[in-house]
Amino acid sequence: MLRQIAAALALTLSLAAPAAAQQTETTVLAGGCFWCIESDFRRVQGVTDIRVGFAGGSTPNPVYDDVARGRTDHLEVAEITFDPAIVSYDQILHLFLRSVDVLDAGGQFCDRGAHYTTAIFATPAQQASATAAIAAAEAELGQSIVTPIRPAMTFYPADEFHQNYANSSERTLTRFGWIERRDAYKNYREACGRDRRVRELWGASAAFAG
Repeated sequence: MLRQIAAALALTLSLAAPAAAQQTETTVLAGGCFWCIESDFRRVQGVTDIRVGFAGGSTPNPVYDDVARGRTDHLEVAEITFDPAIVSYDQILHLFLRSVDVLDAGGQFCDRGAHYTTAIFATPAQQASATAAIAAAEAELGQSIVTPIRPAMTFYPADEFHQNYANSSERTLTRFGWIERRDAYKNYREACGRDRRVRELWGASAAFAG
């Protein structure tokens, strides 16, 4: 009888125990327009969440208009959360570096200014991988690249209007008219020449620019 009671108790406890939490990691990347990084990496299997925002500067709680007008020292960034059992940090960096213009120190594509420059914000644990990724990208291009590795800093999320903009069916007034945000994003990306330049630079290795 005691054995039966113990077995029943063990079964009850096992059913009541919460499932083990999924282990995820996070990286913050700056690659020009944060909508583009968000849109690209939402297509990557193993990426579980992305938020756009700002990092790298000294202004607390920056707002979009101030960053976009160069009134802060923050960069536009995307915070990418991923399951390393599906996609590794090394793979994330490989894709990132081949989706931006790593030779442009003045911005990205049609977006100019320091707030649109590229960067990898790495924790101490990520530093070695980031260094190796930069070296591999330079070897592939045969040139030195300007994308820096910067220490991880506070990430400030942008307001909800800017989150997942590239997939939003909400309408907004743009220079292209009163249209859905996802269509405004597509028009912007094409007009900015992002994919064209990435293909020109990286050729067959270009990521997300098909």
